[in-house]
Amino acid sequence: MGRGAQLTGDINALIAAAKNAAGHAYAPYSRYHVGAAVLLENGEIISAANFENASSGLSLCAETVAIAKTASEGKMAAITALAIAGGEKGEVGMKTCMPCGRCRQIIKEIADVAGRDIAVHCVHGSGYDTHLISELLPHAFGPENLK
Repeated sequence: MGRGAQLTGDINALIAAAKNAAGHAYAPYSRYHVGAAVLLENGEIISAANFENASSGLSLCAETVAIAKTASEGKMAAITALAIAGGEKGEVGMKTCMPCGRCRQIIKEIADVAGRDIAVHCVHGSGYDTHLISELLPHAFGPENLK
């Protein structure tokens, strides 16, 4: 199987993992369950769900949890893509599930660490849309701004 065919399989598995993770979300306040999954260079997938808190500022987006989980395993620089799926009570909605501004900034930081533009696959009821993080967060603030 060529890399193109493998990549399609990787994306399908990545999206399935994000959808599955949404079912594990702790979202008693918004009832909007989000799952995220990251794809590593070796094909490994690490997934996570959003985790809300009564003090909403303490809530964690699925993307952030998945990236932190990956980083805690020492694999952050190997991230090549991310998928996000969400909807009420874990059902993928017809509207595209997009990363919030905070998550875009976190994904951009990972892109800097990994040395590549990260593909973000945003799931909706009939499929998914793919964006590069550089498209989702143009003119981003990053490590280069601190020099």
